[in-house]
Formats: sequence, structure tokens, C-alpha cells
Amino acid sequence: MDEVKFALDTFYAIMSGALVMWMAAGFTMLEAGLVQKKDVSEIVTKNLGLFSIACVMYLVCGFVLMYPSDAVFAISGGLDDAGEAIVYGILPAIGTSWGLSTDMPLDEIGMAYGMDYSQQADFFFQVVFVATAMSIVSGAVAGRMKLVPFFLFAVVLTAFIYPTQGYWNWGGGFLSTLGYSDYAGSGTVHLLGAAAALGVVTLLGPRNGKYGFDGTVNPMPGSNIPLAALGTLILWLGWFGFNGGSELVISDEASAIAVSQVFMNTNMAAAGGVIGALVLSLFMTGKSDVTMVINGAIAGLVAITAGPSAPTGGEAVIIGFIGGLIVYGSILFFDSIKVDDPVGAISAHGTAGIFGCMVVPFTNGDASFLYQFIGVVSIAGFGFLASLGTVYVINMFMPIRATDSEQEAGLDASEIGVEAYPEFK
Repeated sequence: MDEVKFALDTFYAIMSGALVMWMAAGFTMLEAGLVQKKDVSEIVTKNLGLFSIACVMYLVCGFVLMYPSDAVFAISGGLDDAGEAIVYGILPAIGTSWGLSTDMPLDEIGMAYGMDYSQQADFFFQVVFVATAMSIVSGAVAGRMKLVPFFLFAVVLTAFIYPTQGYWNWGGGFLSTLGYSDYAGSGTVHLLGAAAALGVVTLLGPRNGKYGFDGTVNPMPGSNIPLAALGTLILWLGWFGFNGGSELVISDEASAIAVSQVFMNTNMAAAGGVIGALVLSLFMTGKSDVTMVINGAIAGLVAITAGPSAPTGGEAVIIGFIGGLIVYGSILFFDSIKVDDPVGAISAHGTAGIFGCMVVPFTNGDASFLYQFIGVVSIAGFGFLASLGTVYVINMFMPIRATDSEQEAGLDASEIGVEAYPEFK
């Protein structure tokens, strides 16, 4: 019976991770559809590259930094010190991942903090979350950040910035001790990614021509709205693994019911987000702005992620609906202060992420508004400052921003050499 439970929970973790990995396709299609056609090949390359970098860097040191005491790959012993974990944990990590033998007995396969599924499944489920956080940055910097500096930043974020604050919440750090509640990462993943994006954009500046000297906002329409909608629906699907998988087990009755509730609430919040953005767009402009509706879906999903197991289905709709309203206003606000975000990532993941964290106490009596606020400030502040500092240092050695002529021609021409739509001139 124990072996069956182990196999079932391992399979569930793997399949949930696969759904989250599929979100990489969603981010790629969403961003490719919302950027100008002259930058599509470049944004696709960014997304392929960042996912690969995230996987490698989280294996190299990110996972052990995030779980210094209980890291599943620190199998050389009970390492409580993060420094020792990096030194002594990384070699077993690489050995395990490359199929080399270890001395760990079978009865120690389960994760050190009590979950009964394979270490490899746990690492896979964790690493796709890292890539999700980095994907948020790629959309916000689209159209003007050069490729190599972006990849260098991806190395730092996935190896150090994300794992550091991830430890605070999920690795036994001060936020988890304090009582901060974030079930699947409205703060730890989405707010962190948005704060990092804001830090990079602060130094990077807006795309040429986006804002006029008189304060006007010049539209820069995306290349392919159906592609952006497809990306959104892929993200919607992948989110069931993101939130549902965070229940971690499904092999007993209580867990199966909890997973079902999470799936239902995730879906209902996304639907509420779409309706919220749609209604507000109609009220404000008389038109249904499809880009706002797209971001409404994502905002609803982000908003429910911090606490998808506690609300009823109706409460999930309300949370998503408010998230859809919030993202609409947030996008307009950032445009008003000339923070250029081509896909609305900072608003959909950041502003909605803050709301998601702060709404948890309304449905979870064990959560505290004070501790949620401390978590939000800690994650957002650290993510912003660490990212701003990182790109500042990178910019000292190589320019992170494409030149005016490169932006005019498009980053496909200057960075990739392959046009996404060569038949359309």
C-alpha cells in the first residue's frame, strides 16, 4: 500500500510539473502575440533560453539555497548550513540528475520534510516554478532589452534571487515562521517576478516612441492577438498544475478533495478575472479591449494562487473578478507614470499578486493581514532592489538597452537574424 501511495503521489507531482512546464509555451505565445512583429523571434528566443537557464541554475545551486536544511538533493548528509549545502550538496545533485549512483537507501527517497514521493519529481516540480518567475520578466522588457544581458540576468535571478526569497516562505525561513501564507506563490513566484521586472524596467526605460513629450501614450499594437489568446488559454490550463500540484499529494481522500477544490477555484477565479476586465473595459471605453481581457484572466489566476484551497467557488469568482478590475487600473497607472510594460506583466503578476496575498485572511482564518503585508513588502522590496542592482552591474560591462536604430529595425534583425513573419513587410 505504501508503494502504491508513493507511486501515485510521484506521478501526480510529475504530471503537475509537466502542466506548469507547458506554461512556458503559454508565456511564449502570449508575449509573441503582444509584441510588435519585428521583435517576435527575439522574444521567442528569450523564452526558450530563460527556461533552459532556469533549469540548469536551479540544479547547480538554486535548489540547495532555497532548501538548505531539507534540500532533496543534498543527500550527502543532514546539512543545516547553506554554505556546506552548496559545497557538499551540488555534487550529489549533479550525480543524481545525470544518473550516477548514490549511496542513499531506498527508504530515504521521500522528501526530508515528510512528503512521500521521489526526489526527482520534487525537483522537477520546483524548477518549473522558477522558470515561471523569470518568464514574467521577459514580457515586461520586450522590444528594447538586448539578449545576452537578459540571459545574464536570468542566471542571477534563477540561481540566487528567486531561491533566496523562496527560502523565506517555502524553505523554512522567517516568513514561514512568522505565519505568512502563500499556498502556490502569488507572492513567492508572481510578485517576485513582477518586482524583478519593475527593477529591470526602471533602469532599462521605455521603448522608443512609446511616450510623447506631452505625456501621451502611443499605442504599439501586438503582432497577433489570436496567438496571445492561445497563450492565455495555455497558461489557464497550466495553472491547474501550478495550483493543484501545490497540494503535493493526492493519494488519500482528504487530499483528493482538496485538489478538486483547488482546481475548481482556479478555474472560477480565471473566469471571474475575464468578466471583471471585460465589464470595466466596456464601462470605461464602450469597447471590449481584448488585451485587457487577456490580462484579466491572468490576474484572476494570480489572485487566487495564494489561497486556492480555502474559498468556495463563489468566493473564487469574486476574488478573480476584483483581480480583473485591479489589473485594468494598474496597467493604466503604469502607463501614466511611463513604465513601459508591453504585455502588462507587472500589473497582472505584481499588482494582482499583492491583492492575492492580502485577500488570503478573508477566507483563511489562520492568516494575518499584518504577516501577509510583511511578506508582500519583503518579497517585492527584495525582488526590486536585487534586480535593479544586478542589471546596474551588468550594464556597467555591456549595455542592456538596444540602440535607437536597433529598436527601429527590430530586435529580430539585430539580435536573431531570423524574422518571425518574413512574408509581411
